[in-house]
Amino acid sequence: MLKKAGSYLRKKLLFVIFIGFVLGIIVSIYSNKAIEATSTNESCEMCHVHPHVFDSWKLSVHHDTRVGIHIGCVDCHLPPKGQNYLKEKIKASTKDLYGYLFKDSADFNWEAKSTLEQAQHFVFKESCINCHQNLFPLTLNKEGQDAHLYYSQNEEELRCINCHLNVGHYDPNALHAVNVEFGNTGNENLERFTEPAIVISLNDFTETVPNTTISFNMKAIPGGTFNIGSPENEPMRNADEGPQKEIKISPFFMAEVEVPWSAYLTFYSATAAEGRSTDTEGARTETNVDAISGPTPPYGQPDQNWGLGNRPAITMSHHAAETYCKWLSKVTGKSYRMPTEAEWEFAARGGTETPFFFEGNPKDFSEKGFIQKLFGKESDLINKYVVYGNNSQAKTEEPDIVEANPFGLINILGNAAEYCSDWYAEDAYEKLQDGVLDPKGPVSGEEHVIRGGSFKSPIGEIRSASRDYTKTEAWMKTDPQMPKSIWWLSDCNYVSLRVVCDFDGKTGKN
Repeated sequence: MLKKAGSYLRKKLLFVIFIGFVLGIIVSIYSNKAIEATSTNESCEMCHVHPHVFDSWKLSVHHDTRVGIHIGCVDCHLPPKGQNYLKEKIKASTKDLYGYLFKDSADFNWEAKSTLEQAQHFVFKESCINCHQNLFPLTLNKEGQDAHLYYSQNEEELRCINCHLNVGHYDPNALHAVNVEFGNTGNENLERFTEPAIVISLNDFTETVPNTTISFNMKAIPGGTFNIGSPENEPMRNADEGPQKEIKISPFFMAEVEVPWSAYLTFYSATAAEGRSTDTEGARTETNVDAISGPTPPYGQPDQNWGLGNRPAITMSHHAAETYCKWLSKVTGKSYRMPTEAEWEFAARGGTETPFFFEGNPKDFSEKGFIQKLFGKESDLINKYVVYGNNSQAKTEEPDIVEANPFGLINILGNAAEYCSDWYAEDAYEKLQDGVLDPKGPVSGEEHVIRGGSFKSPIGEIRSASRDYTKTEAWMKTDPQMPKSIWWLSDCNYVSLRVVCDFDGKTGKN
């Protein structure tokens, strides 16, 4: 009896295993068919809520290549099969389906979604290499060979889209070459100023740059005493903001806004005319200011195609910012320079001792979820004064959309971070003496201080005391030129310059 029962169970078990095996094969076949069916360009187009990407794809060099290969959506936006293909497909499909069902495409900031920072989450380097296995084809020119050699030496730190962001989706404004046309302002026929402003006292004035159409407002910053840094109990405080020290600041003038493209391009054009040789030469250091040599043509589009005019000039190096100040001093007869870190914080605070120059705790402005976004009024206050990560359109803005601080300075916090003249040191404040007058920071260093935060910054980085510094090597990582530019940054689009002018014998000080 037991024998018969055992035989019966074995037969049943074998039958179940056989049925399971057959079903497994069927499921596998149809699963593969389902994967293939949902991996076509037409399938992608059904769920995507941004149809313009298909138009730009069809215009790109990746739609129909020079050798006749047709590149589809999944060829770039999923890794090769066998390299987490299914996992990434499920993630991408779920995200797209959710957006299709529950989001309004009219609310999307497509420009922000098209940046390198966003693209790196949806384009896989493995897929690029899978198609472009030979990085040194016979048709590659010298510049391309240099760039690909650099990539092969830094492969772990670089992505193909750092240089080739627009090959999959055509952008008529994108430029992947030396931009020899950059700087043509079209102001040649406008009336030019003949004299610089005459300043006889510590009062606001409007500077006029001779032989140009450029003018800008300078604010008189009174001298005074303040505590640099932040108290230990300030929310979101960093260790390099202390210990606080009481320091004295002499009067000076500071620009109302960050250096706009209109002014920087005037400098660019003027110093080009004075003589430009190579990128490796840099600004000459002779005492004769007539020897100032300005930037070489940039690679690509320094303004990121956000617009020129009154937007803050960005992507210039610290060296270029210094050279701009030298040129401005030369043409106006005054002493223009970058602010020291102490001057910058004194001016940014505008006489306040709180985290911002307006009321509010940093925690009040940080994201607290759905309810806070619906009913919190704090965002209305900060939006009056600051362009930062929570309210920006992922780019700089013109200065007229925010209000000034108590000293009349616009965008002193947010929009674009600002260079200072000081070398950065984490323990800089520890070495300050209470009561010191006009400290200038360490005598040497590797990176310079930047202040104010930018359109990318979280709330903690736009506090008046928040400190940051340049990252020279990282900011030049994807410059394909050999040697790399000393004038332009290839990987930093959020730092600008705000000039200060000394209150001295040239500006009315007795």
